[in-house]
Amino acid sequence: MQTNDIPILTIDGPSGAGKGTVSRAVAGRLGWNYLDSGAIYRALAYAAVQRKLDLSDAGALAKLAEMLDLRFKTVAMPGVLLGDVDITLELSTETTGNAASIIAALPEVRKALFEKQRAFRRSPGLVADGRDMGTVVFPDARYKVFLTASAEERALRRYKQLKEKGIDVNLSKLTEEIEERDRRDRERVEAPLRQADDAVVIDSTALSIDAVIAACIAHVAI
Repeated sequence: MQTNDIPILTIDGPSGAGKGTVSRAVAGRLGWNYLDSGAIYRALAYAAVQRKLDLSDAGALAKLAEMLDLRFKTVAMPGVLLGDVDITLELSTETTGNAASIIAALPEVRKALFEKQRAFRRSPGLVADGRDMGTVVFPDARYKVFLTASAEERALRRYKQLKEKGIDVNLSKLTEEIEERDRRDRERVEAPLRQADDAVVIDSTALSIDAVIAACIAHVAI
């Protein structure tokens, strides 16, 4: 099978819409590979903060991106390895998320990570989740979903997740941070968050995870 013939399902949308959970589950059910593009940016942000890099220094960040030794664990056991270190929990913090949103707006960083993401297109197929999978990274994807939910619902979900991990967090502040991140992602010059013209929109505000997963699989089965 030629690379361009390998089917791809892109699942784009704002932070907290459930892209990761849904994408991993769909990839598992379809037996396809999985790409969490957000984790790539979060890993770079985490590595940059650890090295005390200036998050506005596009050149230094791009060089770090090129050296990034990042691997995903299996779909059945999700996680992210930076070198030999499991950084899964570190990537879930709001500090890392906000830093990732900042560096993702830099063209030099996006260019450096572009081919890393494209390389995940392998047989028998790929489920790719992010903010610009269907518009920039895989514009030729056969199947596209734009998954969204209200900011209040996304903040509540995130609040519950962090509380379960023992992380202290304020719900109203979390809502404000999510709204600010949405604004920044929509208004950035490079690859802004937007729905692909040929994407199917799924609003998960009032839907269960199982219902969203079923809708995505039904879309691929069309």
